[in-house]
Amino acid sequence: MNRIWTSLLTASLMSLTITAHAATLLVGSYTDGQSQGIYRYTFDSKTGQIDPTPQQVVKSVSPSWLVLSADQRQLFAVNETRNGHVSSFSVSAKGEIKPLNQVASRGDEPTHASLSRDQRYLFVANYAVAPDPGGSLVVIPVAKDGKLKDVVQQLRHKPSGVNPERQAGAHVHSLVLSPNGLHLYACDLGADKVFIYRYDGASVDHPLSPAIPASVDLPPGSGPRHLLFDAKGQHAYLTLEMSGEVVMFDVKDDALLERQRLPLSDQQDAAAKASGGLHLSADGRFLYVSNRGTANQIVVFSVGKADGQLTFLQRRSVEGDHPREFALDPSDNFLLVANQKSNQIVVMRRDPRSGKLGETVQAFSQDAPSDLKFIE
Repeated sequence: MNRIWTSLLTASLMSLTITAHAATLLVGSYTDGQSQGIYRYTFDSKTGQIDPTPQQVVKSVSPSWLVLSADQRQLFAVNETRNGHVSSFSVSAKGEIKPLNQVASRGDEPTHASLSRDQRYLFVANYAVAPDPGGSLVVIPVAKDGKLKDVVQQLRHKPSGVNPERQAGAHVHSLVLSPNGLHLYACDLGADKVFIYRYDGASVDHPLSPAIPASVDLPPGSGPRHLLFDAKGQHAYLTLEMSGEVVMFDVKDDALLERQRLPLSDQQDAAAKASGGLHLSADGRFLYVSNRGTANQIVVFSVGKADGQLTFLQRRSVEGDHPREFALDPSDNFLLVANQKSNQIVVMRRDPRSGKLGETVQAFSQDAPSDLKFIE
């Protein structure tokens, strides 16, 4: 009898251990090749391994960017195609994803989205490769059941035209809310500006209006891409895609005051300058930035505790091609990179004390991965 109880206890403890280390990883992708849409995997935060058998495959056309609601019970995806769409899904307590509905984004190639703090509106960035009519920002209401309604507001910006090939039209690349939820920041690669809007959730038809100041100017031809605030909202960090740089700002009354601008590559070749996503460690001590092009690296900076300024630490190869996006796992011990063009998710070990990236623990085959989100 004792042996039976011992076996049951051992099995129970093993089950608890597996559950404690398991996290749900969602992978968005491009579906021009073999990928079918959104993939749901189990990630072991003790070993750094993705279970190769997906728990679920959700068919969707090029769901390149994923957004989870605050309670993680709703999932939204931009469908990055010509005449783009945005899709809504429910997420069960067990992580099962079910489609709810889809609406038009009223633009081409939507690349990014974010939810208002009150969860009432989804803000979508239509990048739009073609210069005419160019990119736009749209506001989509979200019903209480998670379903999307039609666009209620669309905003367009004037392009800078500095680079005749890439800046002949506006290209809204990302939309990020301030930590207090009162302002929305629109990074427009085609305009060389970050536009700032006031958010008013009580306004049904026009939730967004220009702030004062209405924009932040970046160097001509630099191409702002992604913006990130620290936890306290005192500092912000921005990637400049075309110049291959990262900018550090002080934040005062929701205005962005530039303090630093640092190169991501140690090469002068323009082909090595293609900055992408950026993320802070959970403790805010380290910033990680992707640089694509011929560099294909994650660049690591330490973050000044008092002033938020950046100090270079490391350049680490992504061991693949075109790191479209990356993510730190819930334990903060691993960094996962979505190498879009080499069809891999590369998992690297991370040292929480030094912030540096170490050995590769897994090179996971995944067709055209574009975004990584964890359900905790």
